[in-house]
Amino acid sequence: MINIEDFAKVDFRVGTILTCDFVEGSEKLYRLNVDFGEGIGKRQILTGLAHYYTPEELTGFQTIFIVNLEPRTMMGLTSDGMLLTVGTDRSKKPVLLKFYGSVENGEGLS
Repeated sequence: MINIEDFAKVDFRVGTILTCDFVEGSEKLYRLNVDFGEGIGKRQILTGLAHYYTPEELTGFQTIFIVNLEPRTMMGLTSDGMLLTVGTDRSKKPVLLKFYGSVENGEGLS
């Protein structure tokens, strides 16, 4: 269990995936270029979704990310955040969060 103060430390932000490319030498990693708006800007985020989504499916997709995790290096590249998914569908594919309505990049939870 965590308390509300711990939860409040996690910075959830809306971002739009501008580009999605395979990470050379990896079978599961994509390198995303994500736009978080004026306050945060663009960041590189690595995600292990290559077995489940094509680059075309992810490019232009707007979803929720955690933006205040310590940077992590994978396959020689730095990831500056984490894309969130919710469980899996019947085919075991991770489910992406989608918004009902228009949201500005960089918006956080309220």
